Amino acid sequence: MSRKKLVRFAQNEANPNVIQAGKPLFESIKGNWHEVQFQNSNPIVVELACGRGEFTVGLGREYPHQNFIGVDIKGSRIWKGSSTATAEGLNNVSFLRTQIQNLDQFFAEGEIAELWITFPDPFPRDGDEKRRLTSPKFLDMYKPLIQKQGLVHFKTDNTGLFDYTLELVQSREDIQVIAFTHDFYQSEMKDDHHGIKTRYEKIFSEKGEKIKYLKFQFIG
Repeated sequence: MSRKKLVRFAQNEANPNVIQAGKPLFESIKGNWHEVQFQNSNPIVVELACGRGEFTVGLGREYPHQNFIGVDIKGSRIWKGSSTATAEGLNNVSFLRTQIQNLDQFFAEGEIAELWITFPDPFPRDGDEKRRLTSPKFLDMYKPLIQKQGLVHFKTDNTGLFDYTLELVQSREDIQVIAFTHDFYQSEMKDDHHGIKTRYEKIFSEKGEKIKYLKFQFIG
């Protein structure tokens, strides 16, 4: 392992805004994010596959009266968002280092107010459907964790994954689609995101890829 990664991992271990294996809160944070991590009762917004945390941190800047948690398994990526939040004094931003399939081990029923799924791996092969973060398996896991009428936001450049997800949520009686677009930056919804872009979103946009966006909620 490179010296740079070792330094970053050591900083993650020291930063209180990173929850990861080996820290006391890793085993006890479920149901206690408000009281223990944020020490307030503000709504909790979670971003899955947060990468370097650009979106999580950006939302934290825009909405100081909400709490934001970026989830990713890569410690070297989380380090960037964690360090930026620390440097800017964003006490409403934290990061959870874990596999997303374990999300229900870290959040209690109804603990999440909103969920963001931003530019996940599309896993295009049919045999990999269960690994998609918008597959029935994952949707069923998210449902009890999100408050009633809580919103789920999904952004991707991948047309196949977007069409798969849209068709899936439209077919479910327990999901209501609020809005969707195949060209986010030409839609009336673009200003709602305050121009915040992830690293991958910038790369895809510069290549001319249209960004797709879907907003829905569980109703049943």
